[in-house]
Amino acid sequence: MSASAEASGDRSIAAGQSIQQAVSGDASVAMYTEKSLALPAEAFVMPECAPEALVNLPDKAALFVGRDRELELLDAAFRATGGVVVQAVHGLGGIGKSTLAARWAAGRTGSYNPVWWITAETPADLDAGLADLAAALQPPLRDVLSREALRERAVQWLSARDGWLLVLDNVSDPADVKPLLGRASGGRVLITSRRATGWQGVAEPVPLDVLELPEAVELFGRIRREQGEDTEGVAELCRELGCLPLAVEQAAAYCAEARISAGRYRELLAAYPAEVFAQAAEGTDAGRTVARVWRVTLDRLADTPLAVEILRLIGWWAPDGIPRAYLKGLGSPVEVTDAVRRLVAYSMITLHEDETISVHRLVQAVARGEGVDAAHRSARLLINAGDELRDAAAELGWLTHLESLASYVVPEADGEDEIWLINLGGVRYVHLDITRALQLHERVLASAERALGPRHEVTLTVRGSVARSYGYAGEHERAIGLFERNLADHVRRYGRRHPQTFAARAGLADAMRLAGRLQDALRLANKNAKKAERVLGSDDVTALQAWSRWVHVLGDLAEEDAGRYATQARDATEKLLTRATAVTGRDSNLSRGLRQSLAFARRRAGDGVGAAAMYGEYVESHIRVSGAMDRYTLRAREGLAHFHWKTAHNPTRAREVLLPLLADWESLVGPDAPQVQKLRQDFADLLNPPPGSQSNSVLET
Repeated sequence: MSASAEASGDRSIAAGQSIQQAVSGDASVAMYTEKSLALPAEAFVMPECAPEALVNLPDKAALFVGRDRELELLDAAFRATGGVVVQAVHGLGGIGKSTLAARWAAGRTGSYNPVWWITAETPADLDAGLADLAAALQPPLRDVLSREALRERAVQWLSARDGWLLVLDNVSDPADVKPLLGRASGGRVLITSRRATGWQGVAEPVPLDVLELPEAVELFGRIRREQGEDTEGVAELCRELGCLPLAVEQAAAYCAEARISAGRYRELLAAYPAEVFAQAAEGTDAGRTVARVWRVTLDRLADTPLAVEILRLIGWWAPDGIPRAYLKGLGSPVEVTDAVRRLVAYSMITLHEDETISVHRLVQAVARGEGVDAAHRSARLLINAGDELRDAAAELGWLTHLESLASYVVPEADGEDEIWLINLGGVRYVHLDITRALQLHERVLASAERALGPRHEVTLTVRGSVARSYGYAGEHERAIGLFERNLADHVRRYGRRHPQTFAARAGLADAMRLAGRLQDALRLANKNAKKAERVLGSDDVTALQAWSRWVHVLGDLAEEDAGRYATQARDATEKLLTRATAVTGRDSNLSRGLRQSLAFARRRAGDGVGAAAMYGEYVESHIRVSGAMDRYTLRAREGLAHFHWKTAHNPTRAREVLLPLLADWESLVGPDAPQVQKLRQDFADLLNPPPGSQSNSVLET
């Protein structure tokens, strides 16, 4: 039955039941109002408890493997009593945070009610999830209250009750959830996020790492479901993928659909990493690929361009043990620190207490997809870092990053920076692994001649390095041939009177000396030194270096014929050391090298005490300049032990030098490292002399 109303009185209003139309008393003006809203009784009363078994969880736990430690950590944390308990599982995108949360929550549906999953990437997402919770708690209100009102109702219900579990998935910023958590007085909240920092006062962080290798293989097998799959090939692929769950899932699904083996996938990954990481199998979430997941993070870092640049640069290095000092020069100290901070905050890198950085190898692979230009800049950073190495351990670490870059950049793409860097690597390998030194040097010589030309200054330097490596390897004729070519090209580029030409001729003389062509070397070195002194002056460093090659040859001749050459070699070396010290200082490379030569010259002249003292000064100079753990110092200390043992025939003193040297090497690289094993092998008779030997009897006295 409809109701009617009449307006009476001046300017009065008559309202019908629907209040859809209002008319003034004189009927002169019409006005329209909103439709009235009749709230159901439920709107005025909060439910005391949630409907039975109110659960909203995704099926992410279907492929769950491993994670026993993390599950136990969550169990222990959520057993705490008193107030709301909040845990934030954080880690790299694709590492399995959501899967872990879904697995843990699925096992707690009997303990909490409701168990409610909210995708909370943005504040709007969080509000929408809370509104859906309110609607699930009181379905009649779903289409009655606004979304804002429903969201507030859910917060009020949660704040007044206990026994519930919220999972807030993929939170971007801890500040987004802080208001909600501030109003909650009980219950449990499990957060997943890529953010590793900013949880102070908000949640207890729980870092999540990659799977163990057996777990990654198991995950691959569950998805691939192929009998007879080469498990070794799967393990190699999982290792290549860094055991990142998302990458393993993506690879397994793709292999299953494309009907390819794990080995074939590895081949595709090596050749086309950017394309492979962007591919998803049919029926899987196209947005859940490695490339796209991390693109979200990179987009969030766009306001800090240096952070993205750092990722692109370290993508070419080894994934672990990256010193923060390598990033020096990319910006001011504050800018670099802030960029690193943001990368840590989004779990793209990990910082360690020893000031080193780790980055997942797949993050590196995606970053390398930006192009080879970043490799050139990365090489330049390593060159700068190599100039500041202070000890052998730092050098070994630096070489691992050089090796990584060299493996990723094909030789045909070598630019000047890569050429210079890899050449430095070859120089540093000479006394560690001569085979590897030659491999690196031969690569960059070909690259330099192709990219820069046969007479470019860098090419000439590289060719000299290659020649010296051949000499150290005992391939003397190849070394001499390269030095002869290098000298001819120096003359063509610089002329006969240029310091670089004199240095190239000195290198040829030294190659002849190492080859045993001592008289040829003596004549060439003497002629070169006299001309350099005449052209450049007696105090010129290049002229002094040319004379040093001459006295080195005299020393070798004294080894063959002490009666004829020993005194001349000693006197000439002492005179030259005095001149070199006056011009270049007592701790210059030239002065230091002459001290080593003088030690041998004195010994050949019969002055054993003076020889040992001079070799000791040579080592002390290394320690003063570079410290006891520098690679050149360690080699000098090894030389001193060998000098006392084989030249001075004093095994007791040799052992006193050797044992601390061994201990230092073991502290740097471990007792099983090749450097330590080689040292033990070279000094085996000194460390373990045969019974009755001279070494044994001297050591016992």
